[in-house]
Formats: sequence, C-alpha cells, structure tokens
Amino acid sequence: MGTHSHHNDYNFSEQFKFTGRGKVVSLVALAIGVVTIAIGLLSSDHVTVERTYANLLLMGYYFTGVCAAGGCFLAIQYVTQAGWPSGLIRIPQAMAYVLPVASLILLVIIVGGLFSHNLYHHWFGEGLTDPNSANYDALIAGKSSFLNAPGFLIRQVAFMGAYSICAWLLARYSYSEDLHGGLNAYKRSFKLSAIFLVIFGFTSPIWMFDTIMSLEAHWFSTMFGWYNFAAIFVSGLCVITLMVILLKKAGYLAWVNENHLHDLGKLIFGFSIFWTYVWFAQFMLIWYANIPEETVYFYKRWEPEYKPWFWINIFINFVIPVLVLVNRDFVRNSKILATVCIVLLLGHWLDFYIMVMPGTVEAHRAFGWVEIGAALGFTGLFAFLVLNKLSKHALAPAKHPFLEESLHHQI
Repeated sequence: MGTHSHHNDYNFSEQFKFTGRGKVVSLVALAIGVVTIAIGLLSSDHVTVERTYANLLLMGYYFTGVCAAGGCFLAIQYVTQAGWPSGLIRIPQAMAYVLPVASLILLVIIVGGLFSHNLYHHWFGEGLTDPNSANYDALIAGKSSFLNAPGFLIRQVAFMGAYSICAWLLARYSYSEDLHGGLNAYKRSFKLSAIFLVIFGFTSPIWMFDTIMSLEAHWFSTMFGWYNFAAIFVSGLCVITLMVILLKKAGYLAWVNENHLHDLGKLIFGFSIFWTYVWFAQFMLIWYANIPEETVYFYKRWEPEYKPWFWINIFINFVIPVLVLVNRDFVRNSKILATVCIVLLLGHWLDFYIMVMPGTVEAHRAFGWVEIGAALGFTGLFAFLVLNKLSKHALAPAKHPFLEESLHHQI
C-alpha cells in the first residue's frame, strides 16, 4: 500500500506577515536599546561607560553566536541528510542570513573595545611586552606571538567572514531551490555544509578564545571553546524552538507538530547536558588542582557579588532542563517547552555575563538599567532582522527533497 502524500493538505506558499504588534514591539525594544547605549556611552561616569561597552560586547557576541548556531544547525541537517526538520528549516535559514550583519556589528564593537575602551587591557596595553617597561608582563609577552592586535583582528575578520559567507550561501541555495527545483541546490548545500562544519569546528574555539577568553589573558582553558559552543548552540536551538511555537500559535506552520517539537526539545536537553559536562570538567579540574594561575579565574567569580550568580547559572542551565525536558509529556507541550526556552535564553545570557564582566568591569558588580536596556536592544534588533527576512519567502521549502519525510515525522 502506498504512502499518502500530504503535499496537497497544506498551503506551502503561505508567507509570514511581519506587521502589527510583533513589528512594533521589536522596534520599541531596539529603540530602548539604542537610547540606553547612547546614554551609557555619553555618561560622564567612567564606570558607566566601561560597563555599557562591556554589555555591548556581551550582547554582540550573543547575537552573533545565535545566528551562527542557526547556520550550524542547517549544516548539520544537510550533512546528516536529516529529513525531520525540513518543514521548519526556514527559521534557522533566516538566522543564518542575518549572520553577516551580526558579525559586522560585533567586529565594530571589538575594534572599539580594543582601541577606544580598553576592554582587552590584559594583553593590549602599553609596555606589556617590552622588557624595559615598568608595565612589562612576562606571561603576556610569552603569548604576544598570538595575542597581538594585527593577528587578533585578522582572525576576527577571517573567521566571522567565513562563517557569514557559508551561512548566507546555505540560505540562498535553499531559496534558489524553491525557484528551480531539482537536486542541484541540495547537492551544493550538502558540499558547502561539510566545508562549513570543518571550518567552524576547527576555528570557532579560537574565535571564542580571542573574543571572550582573552578578556582575562593570564588565564587559559582548552575547554573554553567547547563550553562556549555548547552555550551558543543551546541558545540557537531555544530560539528556533521558540519561533516555531510562536509561529504555530499565530496560525502558521500547520505541517509542524508535537513530534518536531519533541526532537527540538531532545536536542536542547542533550546539549544542555553537554554544556554542563564541559562546565563541570573545566571548573572541577581547575578547582581540584588549585594552581594559582588557573584558579584566579574562578576566584573572581567566587567573590560575594558574583558567587550567587555563579551557582544560579548552573541551576538554570542544567537542573531546569534536566528536570523538565526528561519528561516526554512536558517536552511535547508547547507552553512548557516555550517556558524552558525563555528560561534557558536568560540563563545563557547570565552565563555570558559571568564570562565577560569580572574581567572588564572592576567597579560594578550588579545588574541595572544598562544590562536591561542593552539586552532589550539586541533582542529587538535580532527579532526585527530575522522576522523581516522570514517574511520574504514562503515558510515551507516546497521543493526540498526531504519535505515529505518531515510531513510524516512521528516519534
């Protein structure tokens, strides 16, 4: 007996309409962010300026990382020839398409942080590598062949440029597939995905070392890159899942069901466990070894102002997803899954906050209007750019070779 085709059961030409309240909310959030950042940077208080710029770096990195996670998700699906996510693939494609914009914004923030706001003062400071200077630092001098401004900026441009080109092309190939059909676009996507994953896999830890770990250049961890990748990928998965749920609530994506949400929930669960594994391994080995040049990183984060957030971080990003997403009924419930996604997105913002702030802002140890405003601004920018792109094409890749498999997906 043949399998019934669902192609005639759904309107695959439907397009998301980015109008009304969603568009207004995203623009209002963006405006709040712009005003907050402007007030912070123009403040006469040096600490407020420093804190504002640290939040710019935090949110620029988070924004870029989530968009890169969208491209990585796409590439993984093509390389593994997975069929189940075909019906929702427009969402990570829109995220990947925005990656060049996010990368450019982050690059501008990094250049400003390097030359104007001295965020990278631990290694980019006067006399640190000069043996005749009073500021000479032998440890930093030993790392200067890698940690120097020209090399740092070349790597930033090369890595983010490569990620952006690959992610942008993956989205373009799929849109082209809708117009021309056939397997040419899919085959090109498969080859490009393999190339992208090799590039991203080998270079993303270095990109993360440069952008975040070098804020405290005396410290080094070979696990830091994978720790950051896990945080970024979980955040990207949460954004994809949350957008699927919200679109379905608005009447779109009728062909996506609880089985697809279940798979997304399992991925969030699995990568939350992976994040915790790397978090624990990095922390436990350094704490147990009690080597001064290693423990200094965690010593800062155990000061009274940060220590509660240090433990809340592991509770939010490990305990909550484990307790909730291990339950099959919960992971297939859109309201519960959406709540977990929101909590984890806030949790990983806290994770990045703990990575960035202790090494950049010495005099401020609390949340305030700068953190809230910057987070709202970048959230609004992300929502506006991604949803605007999502509205430009049909929500279903009607000529994707595995779309039928996605329509029949059951767990």
